[in-house]
Amino acid sequence: MPVPPEPVLRAAVRWLERLPVSGVARVRALFHTHSDFSDITPTQYDAAYAWIRETGLLEDSRSQVPVDCRVFEAAMVHSGVPWFQDADLLIRRPDELPEDALRAAETLGLGQEEAYAQLNRVWSKVDTEKRSRIGSAGELALLELLSESAEGRVEHVAAWSDGHGYDIYVDDSQYCAHLEVKSTVRLGRLTIYISRNEYETMLRDPAWELVTVRLTAELKLASVAALPREWIADQVPADRSPRGRWESCRLDVPPGISVPGIPSIAPMLATTAPELLRGMPLH
Repeated sequence: MPVPPEPVLRAAVRWLERLPVSGVARVRALFHTHSDFSDITPTQYDAAYAWIRETGLLEDSRSQVPVDCRVFEAAMVHSGVPWFQDADLLIRRPDELPEDALRAAETLGLGQEEAYAQLNRVWSKVDTEKRSRIGSAGELALLELLSESAEGRVEHVAAWSDGHGYDIYVDDSQYCAHLEVKSTVRLGRLTIYISRNEYETMLRDPAWELVTVRLTAELKLASVAALPREWIADQVPADRSPRGRWESCRLDVPPGISVPGIPSIAPMLATTAPELLRGMPLH
């Protein structure tokens, strides 16, 4: 759905301000009959009520977040605007807010700085939840494929501890691999987040390898690649003093850096292993 029009956004605020203390029927009657609320039509009030119900705002009617901020955030998340999923790249400053976001903010009485802060807050929340869901799906899909294709033991160590600095352990009598898995569903952009623990594990563990998993929209495996540790080491920030230490960082990986397949597990693959693990995409 698009960003709701100005009267619907204002009506949504009025609903959320009054519902915590009055029932739906009583608030609707107030809006439909009292002259103080006649600047918005009954149809628009009803559309606003349907919208706050669809977006889940009704379920959080007693939130401590100001009503205008909640309505603005819901308008951004549920509008389906194409720029939202890449907001972290496209909108770096308040003056880069898109026109539809600025119109919604103005309607709700939010200044440019406040709208920018709220957009960052809600994008970060949505992105974290999405990355967690996609990350889990990628790990499990790769784990299943490795269990069917690698000779030796395959263990999902991240299922019981996040302290190892990697997610999947693969070994046979001669070789072993410690795989840190990063997953995405995007075709034209690969952004990964690496923790300090993962990075330091890479530095001291020759079996460590960062594997990028690309999933389809249905969360099915589409491709598997490895990111060279030398490239990672060149990109991470450096601590400038003993009093400052980075704990995680984001890496935007350009095309051509990742190596198709998983080189570290090549000696452990069964002869029947799919081409996906050897560097060829699934068809």
